[in-house]
Amino acid sequence: MSDLRVDTLQMPAARLGPENPLPPLSTPGVAASADVRCDDTVPEADRKYFGYGSDTGVLPHRLQDDYGRQRRPRAFKVAILENEVLRATFLLELGGRLWSLVHKPSARELLDVNPVFQPANLALRNAWFSGGVEWNVAVRAHTPQTCSPLFAARVKGYGGSPILRLYEWDRMRGIPHQLDFSLPDGSEMLFVRIRLLNPHEKVTPMYWWSNIAVRERPDLRVVAPAERTFRHNYDGTIGVLPIPVVDGIDVTYPTNVPTAADFFWYVEDGQRPWITALDAEGKGLVQTSTSRLRGRKLFVWGMGPGGRRWQEFLSVPRHPYIEIQAGLARTQSECLPMPAGAEWSWMEAYGLMEGDAKAAHGSDWAAARNAVAARLEEMLPEQWLEQELVRTAEAADRPPEEIIHRGPGWGALERRRREAAGDKPFCSAGMVFDDASLGADQEPWLALLQRGELPHKSPDEEPGAWMVQDEWRHMLEDAVREGRGDHWLSWLHMGVMRYEADDIEGAREAWEMSLSLEPSAWAYRNLAVLADQEGEQSKAVEMWITACRMAPQLVPLAVECCEALIRAGRQAEVPDLLDSLSPDVADHPRVRVLTARAALDTGDLETVERILLGGVELSDLREGEDVLTELWFGMQEKRLAAEEGVEVDEALRERVRREFPPPPEIDFRMAAKASDAEPTSEAGET
Repeated sequence: MSDLRVDTLQMPAARLGPENPLPPLSTPGVAASADVRCDDTVPEADRKYFGYGSDTGVLPHRLQDDYGRQRRPRAFKVAILENEVLRATFLLELGGRLWSLVHKPSARELLDVNPVFQPANLALRNAWFSGGVEWNVAVRAHTPQTCSPLFAARVKGYGGSPILRLYEWDRMRGIPHQLDFSLPDGSEMLFVRIRLLNPHEKVTPMYWWSNIAVRERPDLRVVAPAERTFRHNYDGTIGVLPIPVVDGIDVTYPTNVPTAADFFWYVEDGQRPWITALDAEGKGLVQTSTSRLRGRKLFVWGMGPGGRRWQEFLSVPRHPYIEIQAGLARTQSECLPMPAGAEWSWMEAYGLMEGDAKAAHGSDWAAARNAVAARLEEMLPEQWLEQELVRTAEAADRPPEEIIHRGPGWGALERRRREAAGDKPFCSAGMVFDDASLGADQEPWLALLQRGELPHKSPDEEPGAWMVQDEWRHMLEDAVREGRGDHWLSWLHMGVMRYEADDIEGAREAWEMSLSLEPSAWAYRNLAVLADQEGEQSKAVEMWITACRMAPQLVPLAVECCEALIRAGRQAEVPDLLDSLSPDVADHPRVRVLTARAALDTGDLETVERILLGGVELSDLREGEDVLTELWFGMQEKRLAAEEGVEVDEALRERVRREFPPPPEIDFRMAAKASDAEPTSEAGET
């Protein structure tokens, strides 16, 4: 019988600390992928939405950048959905990640189950972890909820079998999304019915990718119904190339690929979408869906030293993985326009493929695809899955029998705001955002809604969660204009809201008003960011220094200030700044690396070597960031130049890269050499 239960799963886990209290300000109005360029192989119709919907920052979210690499046993709350054939385990506190899918008759794990929880800097809000199936919604890059809890509920399905419903309110797009998982009695496939709703009276850019991790192994072949693939070329453009052989390499075998790469299989319109990763016996996970989810992708870290180091950095030694993915669009460089009031739904299915090994691994790519497609049709007819999507529509609106886990209270706050304004609900009764989910982050905004003013607090305290939604901005502006809550904190929040709305002068005015009412590190810091973006480096540095001295314990502020000093050519002031802050700030790995950077620029090579060889582990190293190896090479260049009495020129740099390879523990380069021009994976979405 199909069963749903709540349990705990214990594994070694790194600490994931409080959110960064600084608002993540980025240059407003600049699309992250506005410079997407295509070569002549990309059809004009496929270029239409490249870059569309990518002009988002991180606000209203705060960064999740406070974590390390020491792991201790931790019990995670999980939901387990199980029948006679499959057992699916979901991490409720971490984005509802499908963490494990076991085929019980063969005791085979179909996914890559990371033996540890280890955050790293790969997601929109920084923290991300590998393994399982991640549900990426609304905006490009790993979902803001990937390391946060979401709502989970028990829903009664057909014949009494349970449905596990995961759902959340996305604060960036202002949309709810819902995933209904079912595992009917005797089913060999796990089904998930996904629904996105656009409650707005305007078109909204929309994004979705289901990222599926499976174990990397030499005999593994990834098969999908495609003859072509999108790929990033050496010159930075996107091109379309025939598969399976690209640049003389059969890229359908992931261990053939030398460097990190994305391959977006070009699934033709009208072709059933699916993807599978099969071992030498023709066995492995298969994922398929109804037609709306047409994109399919293979991601590999590559076999170079950097790719191997990243694999260990995210997990443990000798535990490599790849990802096979499925998305709304053909690539991850685009969102799709979702009409006002629209609902988009599709069905996905996950299970064990046991195909014809000889055909799947044969030299005839068409025969390999056709053999898998035929076997999939026997297992799960395409028409049946399309009909199941329609049949389950009524259950999607069915209220939960029980909420088994709650996410943050932002959906409840939005419900309360809409009720107060007389607006229609943003979702059906199938998603319950109840008052029990409201917490400390929502309290000030609930007070603004109910009492008409934002509560005051001391500037020594953290300013709280950010809000940038237009309706809340108007509410706060009206309150302050009428003399309610006219204090430093209201003006600080108003400045962030105006900044996100591209009202830069209004943001400056608000932060300066906040300072005039009560000086705070928060307002000085925001004005420093503004000055830095406007090219006023000296002014920015002085404001950052002032902010640091008002909040000497705040590591993210110290990091920003050190970076600003280095950009302004004032590296020599970094040690004095750190001496004026709390003692533990200088010991933070990111601050230590910045100290090494400043020391390199001032010629203090002993400090650089001491930090690099002293076991520094940069927990928040970003994918593609080569700061550690560049410090290493820079140190060797200056040392060699001094010993031989020569200048550092291109010939010396090349010599250093040949003769002084960096220690493996600091080598995260995704290319064989720093000077190589290699096509790399899309930043922000492994």
